[in-house]
Amino acid sequence: MEEHASKPTRAWVLHPDVKNDRDRREAEVALEEAVSLAAALPHLEVVGSEIVPVRKPEPGTLFGKGKLEELAFRLSQAEVDLVLVDGHVTPVQQRNLEKQWKVKLLDRTGLILEIFSDRARTREGVLQVEMAALSYQRTRLVRAWTHLERQRGGLGFVGGPGETQIEADRRAIDDQLVRLRKQLAKVVKTRELHRASRAKVPFPIVALVGYTNAGKSTLFNRVTGADVFAKDMLFATLDPTMRGVSLPAPQGGTEREIILSDTVGFISNLPTQLVAAFRATLEEVLDADLIVHVRDIASPNSEEQADDVRDILTKLGVKENAPLLEVWNKIDLMEPGAHEAMRTRAAHHDNIFAISAHTGEGVEELLGAISGWFEEEKIAREVVLPFSEGRKRAWLFEEGVVEGETIEEDGYRLEVLWTPRQEKNFREI
Repeated sequence: MEEHASKPTRAWVLHPDVKNDRDRREAEVALEEAVSLAAALPHLEVVGSEIVPVRKPEPGTLFGKGKLEELAFRLSQAEVDLVLVDGHVTPVQQRNLEKQWKVKLLDRTGLILEIFSDRARTREGVLQVEMAALSYQRTRLVRAWTHLERQRGGLGFVGGPGETQIEADRRAIDDQLVRLRKQLAKVVKTRELHRASRAKVPFPIVALVGYTNAGKSTLFNRVTGADVFAKDMLFATLDPTMRGVSLPAPQGGTEREIILSDTVGFISNLPTQLVAAFRATLEEVLDADLIVHVRDIASPNSEEQADDVRDILTKLGVKENAPLLEVWNKIDLMEPGAHEAMRTRAAHHDNIFAISAHTGEGVEELLGAISGWFEEEKIAREVVLPFSEGRKRAWLFEEGVVEGETIEEDGYRLEVLWTPRQEKNFREI
C-alpha cells in the first residue's frame, strides 16, 4: 500500500487550440502555463504535453476521430494515468474521453480547484474551496478512480470513493452545500469581528496582488522575514497572510507601522465561480489603503498578465482609481541592457518600481515610497485637458490620482488628488 501511495501519477497536458474561440490565447504560452499548473499539484509527474489544433469542437468528444485515436495510442504508450485539458470540457465529453482513453481526465477548472484544495490553509479558505468544488462537481459527479491517494487533501476529482446514483449524489451535494454555507457564515462573522478589532489599530493595510508566480510571496518574505511558502510554483499562496511591518522613516521621521497582506495569485481565464468563491478571501484587497501590484516583468507575457490582474480586481469591486503602486519584479532575470532600461523606464513614474525580490535590489526604495505615500500631504485639484492631451490624461490614470472625470465638448475635466511632487512631474510632461 505504501509503495502504491508513493508512486507518482503520470499526467499528460493537452491545450486545445480552438480556431474560432473568441478568447483564444497564444497556444505555446497557454501550454507552458498549463504545465506549470500541473506541476503545482503534488504527486503528479508530467510526462508529456502538446498543443492540439481544433477546427471545430466535437460536442461528444471535443476532438475529431482521427486525433482521438492518435492521442489514445500516445497516452497508452506513455502509460498515462491522468489527462489535463487546458480548457472547458463538458461532462459528456469528459465521460466519453475517459472511456475511450481509459484514463482520468480533468479540465482547467477541475485542476485549479484541486490546487486550491491543496493550498487552502485557513478555515474560511477550506470552506470556500469545498463550496466551489461541490458546485462544479454537481454537474458531473465523481467517478471511481484511485490512482491518487485521498490522504494528500484533494477534493475527490483525482481520487474518490466511487460512483453512486446521480439523484442521491445531487441530494447529498445540496445538503452539504447548505451545511457549508452555514459554517461559512459563522467563519465570515468571526473574521468581520477580527477585522473590526484590527480597524481600531491605526495601521494602514498594504495588499500585495499580482499574477500567480509573480513573486509576491518572495517579496513578502523579504520585507517581513516571515516564512511564507514561496516556491517557483503557480498558486503557491492561497489564503491571505498578514504581518505587521515597520517601514523606514522618510527624512528622519519616526518609523511607520503598516500591515502587509499577501494574497492568492490571479490567473487568466479564472472560472467565474472561483472568483465568486474567493471574493471573501480577497476582501482584504478591498479594505486596503494601498494596493501593490507585483508583476513578473521578465515574463514575455507580463502585459497580458497585468491586464488579467486588473480585470479580476475590477470584478472584485476594486475601483479603477484605487491607490496603487506597480512593482516590476524579477529584473535580476533580465540581460544587463534590458535590466538598466527597465530601471530607467520605471524611474520616470512616481508609482512604478523596478526590483528583484530575490536579490533585494530596489526593495528599500519601494518600502521608502510606500512609507512616503502615507506621509505626503495630498492636494485636490481640478485639471482640464483638451482631447489632444491624451498622453497627460493617461499619465494621471497610471499614477492612480484621478478621483473623477467628466468628458465635455472641448476635452476632459478631471478631479485629481495628488502630492506636490506628482503635480510637479505632471507639469513637466
